Amino acid sequence: VKFNNCAGNKGVRYETNSLDFKVRADGTLYAAHHLQVPSKQLILVVTAWDPQSLGRWEAMVRFLVSEKSQHNGHKPKGRKALPGELVQQQSDTLLPWRQHQSANGLRRQKRDWVIPPINVPENSRGPFPQQLVRIRSDKDKEIHIRYSITGVGADQPPMEVFNIDPVSGRMYVTRPMDREERASYHLRAHAVDMNGNKVENPIDLYIYVIDMNDNRPEFINQVYNGSVDEGSKPGTYVMTVTANDADDGTTANGMVRYRIVTQTPQSPSQNMFTINSETGDIVTVAAGLDREKVQQYIVIVQATDMEGNLNYGLSNTATAIITVTDVNDNPPEFTTSTVSTHTAAGAGLPGCTSPHLQSLMGQAGSRSWGGMDSSCTHCHFSFSQPKGPREKIQHFAAAVDYEMNRAFMLTVMVSNQAPLASGIQMSFQSTAGVTISVTDVNEAPYFPTNHKLIRLEEGVPTGTVLTTFSAVDPDRFMQQAVRYSKLSDPANWLNINATNGQITTAAVLDRESDYIKNNVYEATFLAADNGIPPASGTGTLQIYLIDINDNAPELLPKEAQICEKPNLNVINITAADADIDPNVGPFVFELPSVPSAVRKNWTITRLNGDYAQLSLRIMYLEAGVYDVPIIVTDSGNPPLYNTSVIKVKVCPCDENGDCTTIGAVAAAGLGTGAIIAILICIIILLTMVLLFVVWMKRREKERHTKQLLIDPEDDVRDNILKYDEEGGGEEDQDYDLSQLQQPETMDHVLNKTPGVRRVDERPIGAEPQYPIRPVIPHPGDIGDFINEGLRAADNDPTAPPYDSLLVFDYEGSGSTAGSVSSLNSSSSGDQDYDYLNDWGPRFKKLADMYGGGEED
Repeated sequence: VKFNNCAGNKGVRYETNSLDFKVRADGTLYAAHHLQVPSKQLILVVTAWDPQSLGRWEAMVRFLVSEKSQHNGHKPKGRKALPGELVQQQSDTLLPWRQHQSANGLRRQKRDWVIPPINVPENSRGPFPQQLVRIRSDKDKEIHIRYSITGVGADQPPMEVFNIDPVSGRMYVTRPMDREERASYHLRAHAVDMNGNKVENPIDLYIYVIDMNDNRPEFINQVYNGSVDEGSKPGTYVMTVTANDADDGTTANGMVRYRIVTQTPQSPSQNMFTINSETGDIVTVAAGLDREKVQQYIVIVQATDMEGNLNYGLSNTATAIITVTDVNDNPPEFTTSTVSTHTAAGAGLPGCTSPHLQSLMGQAGSRSWGGMDSSCTHCHFSFSQPKGPREKIQHFAAAVDYEMNRAFMLTVMVSNQAPLASGIQMSFQSTAGVTISVTDVNEAPYFPTNHKLIRLEEGVPTGTVLTTFSAVDPDRFMQQAVRYSKLSDPANWLNINATNGQITTAAVLDRESDYIKNNVYEATFLAADNGIPPASGTGTLQIYLIDINDNAPELLPKEAQICEKPNLNVINITAADADIDPNVGPFVFELPSVPSAVRKNWTITRLNGDYAQLSLRIMYLEAGVYDVPIIVTDSGNPPLYNTSVIKVKVCPCDENGDCTTIGAVAAAGLGTGAIIAILICIIILLTMVLLFVVWMKRREKERHTKQLLIDPEDDVRDNILKYDEEGGGEEDQDYDLSQLQQPETMDHVLNKTPGVRRVDERPIGAEPQYPIRPVIPHPGDIGDFINEGLRAADNDPTAPPYDSLLVFDYEGSGSTAGSVSSLNSSSSGDQDYDYLNDWGPRFKKLADMYGGGEED
């Protein structure tokens, strides 16, 4: 077997579903031991799996087993053994481990007995479990033996399809079999003693599922499309239809035969086609196919198994659509010999169409060609491919001008590109005359020179005449006037005379403007006539501007930095000029004579035509910012110069020639005094912030440690004391406390007349029904549920509190202490409360209430 996992098959391993066969690393399949295959074919499944990616691939291998010839070289006489003769009956007993010579003279062999395959019909109706065979060993007379089976269908998926009685050795099938699901099973029978020791070697059992005709043939497609040329001879191949049967193809159950059921239409014969019953090839059987009469046939094909036996086989149908294709057996022919039409002048642009010219063609798929005859000296027309099968579209191949030709006489010929089919004796072409009249229409003016290019120097003054950009009206037989106007003038630099097309400048043309692209300025003008309807044409004028020296050079850079001592670094300067050669470099750089300090402190050294160097002339220059004027002159004719100022920062430098930090500040214009003043201000600001923080912390500390302004003895706030008073003295004796006592029984309560009851006891009566909360409340029901519960609680007389005077700390009746009113109480009722004024501010309020004697 060959396998490729697209990675070089590195690490791929092989295995089979049989213990009798193995696969080497190179894919070679070999027998693991000496064995005899009893069936005529053997099916194995070879699995290739990759341990790294865990991928698994399977392939089925089918072996066809041939019989071995006898030692004398002759085949055994007699008929060939049929597979059906190997079917074991339910009462058969297999002795796979026979150890002695039997009564039939079977000799003892050194190797195990090969068991013939067991055949089981599919779709059996049972009853299940159904016995297949009994397996026993000769040693079961001596010791107790337990039998078991292993393999796919027993202890491997699908599980428990077969089982075996461990004592008797009878093997059963537990459910109906399906050959299309699995055609064969390979099991191994084992015999062990009661201790699990192997008594016999395992024996292979091959179980084959006998096929039944339970599947109809299925066509690959329900509709097949094919084609055949018209006029084809009998026996011409058309198409092939294919049907597959899931049943065993080696038996009649899977042998499919084909036949044609119907043909529509049945013209010119009802049997125009036939089909090969075995291969499904459809061919023509009769002559007379004509596309002009019948363009398509619909054939119903039937596939039947059981080798086509309609009484016992199962059938299925499919549709074959056969299209008759055209051949060139009819020449084209015009429907009329002369055609007259007209067209408008100015429509003579390539691609414009004229009325259709029809030709009568015998077949829809034929391609015809139309053209002029040799008398066409100035052809203005051509033909394109037709939109429909019977027409050609006439196009204008050149402009049609009324002033040149007012009418055209054409001779048109049509013929097939392909030659006529053999045996057709007809003319292969047809001709017709076409007369085309041209109608005059108003045509648009046009500029003879478009795009027009002129060259001039930039900077011409306003009002300068540049050129005359005039248009031509092709309508020579119409007296029309042409008017001109601007269509596009981006910089608004131009004017055009409306009557004669003369173009003048409206502003100074500048080559350095943003509207100039590659030294060219472009403007578009419109020429319109006064015809009905009016027509117009456009023209483009391109002005190439020649550069003049009208831009002085500019010094670069504008700012620079240099050390306060010379010979450490220099400043490279250059210039930029908006002009182009020869009005730019080489440049001349020089220092002005006024003021004199410039030439005293600075010097310029020329490097080349575009660059120079600015450096210090003196040995030391104080740090700061200096404006150095420099005169830059270009090489134009006449030359232009410009005095530019460069800001130079002079600063102290380190050994590498770089400005130091202090030097950079000094160069920016700050002296030593200014720097000291800034530092003093920063120190003062930080000191103020620190003092403010210290003051805030001290104020917070004082707020927490501040003493009370008054003595706590004189503070009357929050000094109301609470006492455990339980009554109001003698004034409480007027109450009947017996009514407040808890009764020991409920009899007197039940015997009370309606309306008379203790107010501190729970009323006796039916309890109201509270609403039951729903298991799954709806959001809209929550409000209703709360309202109903509140209403029930308000109307419930048994719910506390009972709105009554309750008894607290009741200690019972029959006290032996007597009345507390006998304790030194004044009988007169007069009491002097003036001593309360001596008790301090806490009793001042009480003294005011009880003091004062008769004044109160």
